[in-house]
Amino acid sequence: PAGLTFDLEFIQTQLNKRRPGQSSLTTQRKESDIPHIISGVFEGKTTGTPIAALFKNEDSRSKDYRELENKFRPSHADFTYEMKYGYRDHRGGGRSSARETVARVFAGAIAQLLLKNEGIIIQAYVSQVGTIKLIKTWENLNLHNTWKNSVHCPDEETAHAMEKHIELVREQGDTVGGIVTGVIQGCPAGLGEPVFDRLQADLAKAMLSINAVKGFEYGSGFSGVPMKGSEHNDPFVNLKEKIQTQKNHSGGIQGGISNGMPIYFNVGFKPVATIMKKQTTVDQQGETTEIEGKGRHDPCVVPRAVAIVEAMAALTVADHWLRNKCSMV
Repeated sequence: PAGLTFDLEFIQTQLNKRRPGQSSLTTQRKESDIPHIISGVFEGKTTGTPIAALFKNEDSRSKDYRELENKFRPSHADFTYEMKYGYRDHRGGGRSSARETVARVFAGAIAQLLLKNEGIIIQAYVSQVGTIKLIKTWENLNLHNTWKNSVHCPDEETAHAMEKHIELVREQGDTVGGIVTGVIQGCPAGLGEPVFDRLQADLAKAMLSINAVKGFEYGSGFSGVPMKGSEHNDPFVNLKEKIQTQKNHSGGIQGGISNGMPIYFNVGFKPVATIMKKQTTVDQQGETTEIEGKGRHDPCVVPRAVAIVEAMAALTVADHWLRNKCSMV
């Protein structure tokens, strides 16, 4: 919408959370990730026209990808892109690269500015790295502590264990996956559309569109499978003139529409596919060959993915908030 205060300092803070080279746990590529605003903003406010920004790649090294010109990396998009388009750019930084997520975080930060005006707050944090899992639920954590460590876990003891594990995996030339938990608080009841545009379906699509994501669950998720209905149901109560639920196994969404309770979800990330170990693969002629990772890559993607999860959640909720607003005019 036009007239939204364009808080560039907040936007840059969000971009810095995703930026490479911020600690020993991430890729050592150095990018400032400063947006060069091209359109849509005038005198510190949005104009209502499309907002465009340019991010320059300041520290790319195409030579690191030279070996990949004729080889298909295991668990990468090399083979599928070539099958779809018949041609591919092997140098990195394309649409299958996590580099494109800088644009998501920029757009998501603007969506967060819009939502904050409505009292909707979105926070995410790392809840698992490999086998190291944060036992406490989000209700029992101070989420403001998320950004006080390099792994972005709000529990200090668990964060320390996660950091040590990632460092060990990096020394072994390997990678490890993890889980990012997202929480949306202050979301009003009534967001989401019936059947095909359910709020949780759009959240799932948004999260599954992020590089390396393999799973999504919201509310009780898979842990609700062994429960009985009498255990899982969320009874309604009237608390201080506000209807809400005693429990929140539904994760703030029922029938695809928000019910006013906090929305919480988990996003599962696979281990980064580029490893510093030799692997067997084939080349474009189908001949067996070997490949070994080179360059600067994350041993674990989840610390940098926290900002991306927040951004995609913000974009999804903002879309539905705008749809609701328009339908009421």
